[in-house]
Amino acid sequence: MTVENSTIKNRIKNLLRSPSIKLRKNKTGNNKECLGNKVTLEKVLGITAAGNRALASDPRSGLVAYPAGCVVVLLNPKKSKQYHILNNSRKTITTLAFSPDGKHVVTGESGHVPAVRVWDVTERTQVAELQEHKYGVACVAFSPNSKYIVSVGYQHDMIVNVWAWKKNVVVAANKVSSKVTAVSFSDDSSYFVTAGNRHVKFWYLDHAKSSKVNATVPLLGRSGLLGELRNNFFSDVACGKGRKADSTFCITSSGLLCEFNDKRLLDKWVELRTGLATSLSVTEDLIFCGCADGTVRAFSPVNLHFICTLPRPHCLAATAPRWGPCSQTAKHVPRVSGGLPPDKG
Repeated sequence: MTVENSTIKNRIKNLLRSPSIKLRKNKTGNNKECLGNKVTLEKVLGITAAGNRALASDPRSGLVAYPAGCVVVLLNPKKSKQYHILNNSRKTITTLAFSPDGKHVVTGESGHVPAVRVWDVTERTQVAELQEHKYGVACVAFSPNSKYIVSVGYQHDMIVNVWAWKKNVVVAANKVSSKVTAVSFSDDSSYFVTAGNRHVKFWYLDHAKSSKVNATVPLLGRSGLLGELRNNFFSDVACGKGRKADSTFCITSSGLLCEFNDKRLLDKWVELRTGLATSLSVTEDLIFCGCADGTVRAFSPVNLHFICTLPRPHCLAATAPRWGPCSQTAKHVPRVSGGLPPDKG
């Protein structure tokens, strides 16, 4: 036994003298030097957007935000430069949105106990972490007054939450049984609308109750009256602005632009004449509908009259044409008010 013990001690001594062990005992100065030589992310190629809720732009700064795995890419198109926000949880980012002032971006993620995170755009640091969902976050949005964030979970999560995000508190919540892919706040922040599979629902915030942040209050929801379009998949939604602030606009994946009035009634709709419609953007004067093959249709929010089809972007690696008032391409853009686009996108 004595010989065996001495042999074991000798082996341990030899092991401690080995170069691999000595490398672990670096001095503090050497550790700092190693940290300085770490690889940094310079550019991201590609995008992991599952739908239209994973792409956002800030009209103030011109930044475009989109996810690439666990990274938020902030692209400055004018300078063709990227900035990056790294999600330290390493969970895939599924949806994001800018705050109205462009100072913050909110993200949702997938995976076990996913979080809704708020990031400072300038510093690219996390300022809030909100956890109430279980399976994944389908869409997020800031209220126009920046006081609230609404987050809608995946279909199996079945939860819609309204956060007083600066206090890290859910002020209102309710269940949703349908697959939801889009959300939009009204201009006065009094309600928001969710859209998805056979689903358009109006959710109302009681500001008097919501101000009592000590307890979560039930979120009041009322379904939109879809009529004969009740079996459609509503791929995007946008609340009206300006004189059309009482209206809500939706598009169906089959290619219909719909308007709901202030009574939640589907008032009128118009065909986009496309095989697939995916996204919607509404201003005071225009409605832009993103369709198949890069086609974008423009309509009037006042009466849903067709205005024009925007010129398609040039192909990658191709030389962009110089557009002028006499451009042949510009001449063939339909601009007949009140009609429907003659071509199929």
